Amino acid sequence: MRPVSVWQWSPWGLLLCLLCSSCLGSPSPSTDPEKRVGSQGLRFRLAGFPRKPYEGRVEIQRAGEWGTICDDDFTLQAAHVLCRELGFTEATGWTHSAKYGPGTGRIWLDNLSCSGTEQSVTECASRGWGNSDCTHDEDAGVICKDQRLPGFSDSNVIEVEHHLQVEEVRIRPAVGWGRRPLPVTEGLVEVRLPDGWSQVCDKGWSAHNSHVVCGMLGFPSEKRVNAAFYRLLAQRQQHSFGLHGVACVGTEAHLSLCSLEFYRANDTARCPGGGPAVVSCVPGPLYAASSGQKKQQQSKPQGEARVRLKGGAHPGEGRVEVLKASTWGTVCDRKWDLHAASVVCRELGFGSAREALSGARMGQDVSKRYECANFGEQGITVGCWDLYRHDIDCQWIDITDVKPGNYILQIVINPNFEVAESDFTNNAMKCNCKYDGHRIWVHNCHIGDAFSEEANRRFERYPGQTSNQII
Repeated sequence: MRPVSVWQWSPWGLLLCLLCSSCLGSPSPSTDPEKRVGSQGLRFRLAGFPRKPYEGRVEIQRAGEWGTICDDDFTLQAAHVLCRELGFTEATGWTHSAKYGPGTGRIWLDNLSCSGTEQSVTECASRGWGNSDCTHDEDAGVICKDQRLPGFSDSNVIEVEHHLQVEEVRIRPAVGWGRRPLPVTEGLVEVRLPDGWSQVCDKGWSAHNSHVVCGMLGFPSEKRVNAAFYRLLAQRQQHSFGLHGVACVGTEAHLSLCSLEFYRANDTARCPGGGPAVVSCVPGPLYAASSGQKKQQQSKPQGEARVRLKGGAHPGEGRVEVLKASTWGTVCDRKWDLHAASVVCRELGFGSAREALSGARMGQDVSKRYECANFGEQGITVGCWDLYRHDIDCQWIDITDVKPGNYILQIVINPNFEVAESDFTNNAMKCNCKYDGHRIWVHNCHIGDAFSEEANRRFERYPGQTSNQII
């Protein structure tokens, strides 16, 4: 498999790999991949946090040692096989880049390639057990359908010791439930436990705790509440306390990361002398209740450092950029974590960060770096349907049966404006291209509306530029 030509165009940050048809096959497994029938000797479990019982980082025990699976070449088909190994009917999704946290120990499988019909992961192709060039930052996870296989014997599935954990938090208005405008910014703190929603005892409750709860719900800060009013109201209502002793530092991104205690089932006296914890959160710009608030938030003193997010598809996500000395620059991802990301999010008027992305996952800035490899069935296929992974900078273009000649290479990204962008004008590109049967030359490229009248006349000499089909 040898590429015909590789063309790089830095101003647009796009890299296209034009290959002959023989380069478009599935990733080649190792020359002698391990294949065995059945999963004898293997044990499986889901691990990581935060997660639900049917999702998590996949861990396999082999030869008495627990290890993980690298996300290279990982697909939904592999997730199907692993979910069945875990006793679920099928997978609904999979995760990469250690979404549930990095594991420890060996990375047992890399470049795992499954068709989805295998009875065991040992029937899938891979680089071989324990043969990997990955780190635990690339641990794969699965999201299984919450439905068990009938008659499944879980003798080979190890359940990670299950402790109660706070997975969901909400603010419930003390009065007028269901009639308050959204978002709810003040009320009782409630956590979801296996037996339903429960309140939190306010004994020892601090502003740090409120700061963490507000951040979880998307609010940048908290404010004082009328404690006397809520204490009086609590005397007239019934409460179900499930949590007490909450002690946050204030920098936690999730309440579950704070020191806390759950009430035991046989605890009869719950929260003696206390009441339900209450918070009042300050909404950010997206939830500003009035134009006066918006004006107040937008009128920042001149001269202070500014931060922005670029390259994200939705508000509140993107590449972090900082303005210094009238120049925008980026932030290195070394030691970048949820704590640092939460500081940025709150500065921008959001709550705590939900994920701290590294490795230029939201694109890079004037210095371009590219990650190109044969990652399997990814690229532009017949009919121009995208199959490439979001974190791959390279696309294969199928030129099977294309005859030598002069053509137009036309690329349009986000043609239906389905993804939010700050600027759509650079989403289209046209280039003259010549193919001699062995090599491809690409020249005279233009972005967006940068086409001159002369350039358009040259392009019009070739058919197919509106249909994406070469005639």
